Amino acid sequence: MKEKKILNRQETDRVLQILADTYPDAGCALHFFSIYQLLTAVALSAQTTDKKVNQVTEELFRLCPTAAEMAEFDEEELQRILKPIGMYRSKAKNTIAMSRALMEKYGGQVPEDQKLLEELPGVGRKTANVVMSVGFGHPRIAVDTHVFRVSNRIGLVDEKDVLSTEKALMETIPREQWTVNHHRLIWHGRMICTARNPQCDTCPLTEICLKKL
Repeated sequence: MKEKKILNRQETDRVLQILADTYPDAGCALHFFSIYQLLTAVALSAQTTDKKVNQVTEELFRLCPTAAEMAEFDEEELQRILKPIGMYRSKAKNTIAMSRALMEKYGGQVPEDQKLLEELPGVGRKTANVVMSVGFGHPRIAVDTHVFRVSNRIGLVDEKDVLSTEKALMETIPREQWTVNHHRLIWHGRMICTARNPQCDTCPLTEICLKKL
């Protein structure tokens, strides 16, 4: 018998309901007070944890709350602040370049446009998706390492890369639920369905999950 690789519609709906029941308060874990700060925090979160990003942005946003301050900030000092999150040299360079681009092109405001966001230094598709959804309220599914791992492991989709996973999830999940399920999948990946040693014995999805470990 051919191995089953993807859940059917009824099973998918059941997964989404269980995730809703398990993580009713799921949302963005990054700390920010403006869309500019959200954009900066998400860009800084590459290959690190939101917890670590929140630790460094507490100081960073006190010193540079807007693009105007960040555009003029000393790069070596920014490296010092960002050092705990890794890749701090490139992140410092991109953060200042991004802020300068916002000042030069948009008067310091973050554009409400996916394509324009992706043109900013250090901003990729995932970051732009998060800003469009969390910042501006547009339905999006931002696929990070958690969303990619969990959605393919469970069997919501069966894809080999991030972009294909995003497109498949957009077909699988109702549009009005894209953003909230992006957060729920992240939370599930952090708390139970971890990359190493997933807690299958306590997972509420065990009976449905295809367990692609």
